[in-house]
Amino acid sequence: MGNATDQKAQDVSAEDLSRIEKKFDEGAATRAVGPGFARVLRYVALTFAIYHYLTAGFALPPDYWHMGWHLSGLFILTYALFPLVRTKQAFDYKVGTFRLGGVPALDVLLMALGVASALYLGLAWRGIPALGIEEQTFRMGNPNNYDMLFGGILILLVLDIARRTLGWVLPLIICVFISYALYGPVFPGLLQHPGVNFRTFVSSMYFPQEGIFGVTLWVVSTIVFHFVLFGVIAQRTGLGQLFIDNATILAGRYTGGPAKVSVVSSAFFGTISGSSVANTVSTGALTIPNMKRLGYPGHFAGGVEAAASAGGQITPPIMGAAAFIMAEFLEVPFTTIVIAAIFPALLHYVGVFSVVHLMARRLGLEGMNADKLPQLASVWRDGWANVVPLIGLLLVLFSGYTPYMSAFCGISLSIIAGMSRMKEPVTLLYPAAFIAFVVWKYHGGGFDIGMSAILVAGAVIATLNPQRRTTLVEMADTFETGVKYALAVGAAAAAVGIVIGVINTTGIGFRIGFMVTQTASNLGSDLHWLFSFGTWELFTVEDLTLFISLVFIALACILMGAGVPTTALYIMLVSVAQPALAQLGIPPIASHMFVLYYGVVAEITPPVCTSAYAAAAIAGSNPFRTGISAFTLGLGKVVAPMAFVYAPVLLFVSSAGFDLWQFTYTATSCILGVICLSAAVVGYWLTPMGAVFRWLMALAGLIFIAPSLQADLVALVIAAPAIVSQVILRRRAVAEA
Repeated sequence: MGNATDQKAQDVSAEDLSRIEKKFDEGAATRAVGPGFARVLRYVALTFAIYHYLTAGFALPPDYWHMGWHLSGLFILTYALFPLVRTKQAFDYKVGTFRLGGVPALDVLLMALGVASALYLGLAWRGIPALGIEEQTFRMGNPNNYDMLFGGILILLVLDIARRTLGWVLPLIICVFISYALYGPVFPGLLQHPGVNFRTFVSSMYFPQEGIFGVTLWVVSTIVFHFVLFGVIAQRTGLGQLFIDNATILAGRYTGGPAKVSVVSSAFFGTISGSSVANTVSTGALTIPNMKRLGYPGHFAGGVEAAASAGGQITPPIMGAAAFIMAEFLEVPFTTIVIAAIFPALLHYVGVFSVVHLMARRLGLEGMNADKLPQLASVWRDGWANVVPLIGLLLVLFSGYTPYMSAFCGISLSIIAGMSRMKEPVTLLYPAAFIAFVVWKYHGGGFDIGMSAILVAGAVIATLNPQRRTTLVEMADTFETGVKYALAVGAAAAAVGIVIGVINTTGIGFRIGFMVTQTASNLGSDLHWLFSFGTWELFTVEDLTLFISLVFIALACILMGAGVPTTALYIMLVSVAQPALAQLGIPPIASHMFVLYYGVVAEITPPVCTSAYAAAAIAGSNPFRTGISAFTLGLGKVVAPMAFVYAPVLLFVSSAGFDLWQFTYTATSCILGVICLSAAVVGYWLTPMGAVFRWLMALAGLIFIAPSLQADLVALVIAAPAIVSQVILRRRAVAEA
């Protein structure tokens, strides 16, 4: 019976994968609707995608119109595809008098109200004299009755679509923020404030610049959606498979090969996907069954894939939505965030890779047989053209153009690589149109001669793709899928805009930040005696204050991350972390990256860890145990973000400056710390390790993370007994063999 179960878990069909993704990916599970209504929704989704694609390349309309159109699409598709209550039966197709194409009349009404409230702002921006509506400038802070009506509707419906796509946790947290804004006088102590008038509150949440029509929705509607669409197209046209094949070639033959393939392929795939669940399902379909065949326990195989895939949101160059919002918050180019994320992503994968390698050594697992490995020449002979869009996107991005222009070029080249072939002249319409666009931009001064030549060459080279051509229907399906992936992040962005509005209006971020630093300072003073001996001190009060502040913020990230998407979690917590850490002299980019990193760690932290649950479904293992394995595998990176704060040089672009020697030393120290923690987690380095030595290695690993020579020497002293013991036992084992 066990063998039958294992075989069943190893043979995961495409239908099973689709079911798993729908179950665990936010926004992937959608309601069944009638054939006619499905066609209407398909046209809406394609219009939504094409609108964003074209405006990215040609011109963006005014913000209030652009975000209004984006919100309108979210309302139509969300209310059509996501039921009022998430039950298994609610997703089934049903007919009745009060249904339109299977969609309840209530949802159709809410859909219409949502579109009206999203577009009213644009319609009334210049005023509507016939209705007595003045220009928006005169209504700022003093909304009229129409503003109050549509603003109130929008606030409620934005919370509702966030609830439908993401669950109750995020809307409930936002409701707490709303209550804080409206009922400030009832809160105790430092949190108390005079309260915000209801009309002022609606005005702040509804009118642009802050609130719902603020930076988060602007970033998602202008940048994030395009990169989500690029990732989906690139994956569907062959780039995802190219990554998996190359990861198999690189790592498959070594100890614990399939598990290492999982880590490497997830790292590759993370460069085009900001979704942890999509990353898990795409690469785990191959790697998890292979790991189980090799001898890894199912829960560990699923944990490896989940832990590795969680890095998609911090892996350059695409990253997740939070990275784009970070660039807007910090007012720096997105390329600065990409560069800053290089070492954090590397450390993430070093941690997972170390645990995988040591576990394979402990279990005595071999690599994959040579006859099961893809052939390098064959893989690149068939798939080379799929790299052209990614290269084009990166060249445009790092040449100083806007992220949405780089995404436009990447999507265009992906369409050409997928749909155009030299042997089929009709399909050359796509590269011809893109080349015409490049020439037009060149004559208008948008592209210089070098960039124009590169993009034209890329369009021509992409048509030489030897793989099967993607049909127009298949590409339309891909566009539709990309839109569905973007619904949840769009709903979260609109809803979290309310949080930003409350924070800006009430100053709660600075209040909580002050409370965090004060509490940490008091604790640091109380604990200082433990780390000082006469005049000598291992850590100063300031060091302890900073460390305790980081622990508080890290715990908040992990606890709140249970059910809150990374993007929303980042936005809420960075508003607290930034003021707190700024008071302690930490560069802004270090504190922002710290919160983002812990937001990603929360994705694999039980009890809510969707990536691990998706991996468990593929592995046929216990979901909670798989989540524990994923968290354990990521234990090294739980403490690693501390290093970014203590040594911002690891982020390359910090205002503290970059020094090559300091970076090299600090990076080495951090990697040693992660390896020590990995050995402690697995209980193996050169040979099996006893409990006492595991605790010593764990403590040494934690101290190694603190980037100073003094701390590293202490760590070496602590780890020395375990290291000496391992060397002696290893030599003894070799001699006996």
